[in-house]
Amino acid sequence: MAWGPVGASLFASNIGSGHFVGLAGTGAAGGIAVGGFEWSGMFIVLLLGWVFVPIYLRAGVPTMPAYLGKRFGGARIRLYLALLSLGLYVSTKIAVDMYSGAIFIREALGWDLYAAVGALLAVTALYTVTGGLAALMYADLVQTLIIVVGASVLAGYALGAVGGYEGLVERYPLALPPNVTGPCGRPRPDAFHLLRHPSTGDLPWPGLLLGLGVISAWYWCTDQVIVQRCLAGRSLTHVRAGCVVCGYLKVLPMFLMVLPGMAARVLFPEVVGCADPQGCRRACGSPVGCSNVAYPRLVLTLLPPGLRGLMLAVVLAALMSSLASIFASSGALFTLDVYQRLRPRAGPRHLLMAGRLWIMAMVGLSLAWLPVVEAARGGQLFDYIQAIASYLAPPVAAVFFLAIFVPRVNEPGAFWGLLGGLGLGLARLVPEFALGTGTCGSPGRCPSFVCGLHYLHFAALLFLATGLIVIVVSLCYPPIPRQHLHRLVFSLRHSREPRIDLDQQPPKDGAGGVQLQHVEAEPAGQGVEPVGQGAGQPGTGGGAEPPAPPLEDPVWSRVVDVNALILMAVAVFLWGYFA
Repeated sequence: MAWGPVGASLFASNIGSGHFVGLAGTGAAGGIAVGGFEWSGMFIVLLLGWVFVPIYLRAGVPTMPAYLGKRFGGARIRLYLALLSLGLYVSTKIAVDMYSGAIFIREALGWDLYAAVGALLAVTALYTVTGGLAALMYADLVQTLIIVVGASVLAGYALGAVGGYEGLVERYPLALPPNVTGPCGRPRPDAFHLLRHPSTGDLPWPGLLLGLGVISAWYWCTDQVIVQRCLAGRSLTHVRAGCVVCGYLKVLPMFLMVLPGMAARVLFPEVVGCADPQGCRRACGSPVGCSNVAYPRLVLTLLPPGLRGLMLAVVLAALMSSLASIFASSGALFTLDVYQRLRPRAGPRHLLMAGRLWIMAMVGLSLAWLPVVEAARGGQLFDYIQAIASYLAPPVAAVFFLAIFVPRVNEPGAFWGLLGGLGLGLARLVPEFALGTGTCGSPGRCPSFVCGLHYLHFAALLFLATGLIVIVVSLCYPPIPRQHLHRLVFSLRHSREPRIDLDQQPPKDGAGGVQLQHVEAEPAGQGVEPVGQGAGQPGTGGGAEPPAPPLEDPVWSRVVDVNALILMAVAVFLWGYFA
């Protein structure tokens, strides 16, 4: 794939209907700080293209668990990561996108929540199962154009209705629901600050910079849904150009989703800003809050009939592109990293059918998870997504980071680091969801010594704790010999020596030892980058000569590098201006 579809597919896979509903809802409830979740990706997506993807390509892996299999050997880390990723897809991606899309359809058409979800799934499953990765990426290119154009139209209507950005700054602090007596339901005084107080802020600035950086690194640099798009790139330069395009597009959600959500609170304070459970249940059917209806209410109230149809297409395009990407990546993870180990003799048609059946199973699990999504984190959808990721993802980010940058880390250290980090994360997640964190005026039963630390601060500490466990345990075991690490760690990324892969099975004739994977030498010439074989094809390597890597145009490479620097300058300016 060329850079255009790669960049558009990265953006469309990231922006689902959960972003329209969740970003607008959290913006309506708390202000612009939630936009920092999007703008952090402007930096991390460059880390993906310039540091992580070259390693993955030279390793020649089709999935992220397969990389850890080559790096550490053994099956337990690869199986653990595949199962954890599938669980996160159910709880933070599929269920959230289904719920947010169903909210939109319920507001527009008055359908029952589960009837709306069923309709969405029927269309998306048909679209996914009958296409391949290339079809999804070309569809994402079209859907990205629909998303940007449609959301821009609604943003223009919403900000125009409140008098532009200046009018929003003036009117948002006054957007009070009727009969407000206490602090609940009042807009935050720091609503227009991106960086907020470290202890009293709802999104404190140390967590927004450090904890969010950890979550973003996990999502953009180690998640199968995102990295799979890069592995489909025509060359490394095209991958990097796609990352830059995605970074530029990540500027938009603040202006197309967060600010319109705040405008919705100004225009409909009695619904979007409702504070008491009875009033919220009457307004939107949810006693924990109605901020999630901010975006649908804008569409149904401000837009004329033709443009309402366009925005319904926008939200459905975002939903379908995101769900289709998750389904495709879930099928790859399950068949290559789980099912194929249970049935090693299964042929391609067998694996394809197993992947499709697994997708249907994930749909059922996601439907069962919908009530949790609806009730969690005071009804703020985007808060719920980030909280789940903060408790489960930092150990994965720590292991990938150390696997690439610290050659001394070995399999026991990585495995026990993942398990130790999971135990620490569950020690926070289970009490919070079982006892509840509560809402304004109705505190939860979770004790403060467990749930009092902000989830973004917890993510940063969990990353450090996992890294410490990995390093300490690794030092108790012998290091991995150098011949197993060529082109798998950053310090050996340009090595030309042959690599003996730790995850290769012994030859079937009974001979001892492991198979040698042939790896290409870097061709001579300026700007040429080797691309690992079989990046998008499972089962390659271990004997066949790889195809010659495509030659990189040095002028085009410099253009991409310059645009990456411009993107970082834009990101620094935006963070500084809105801080």
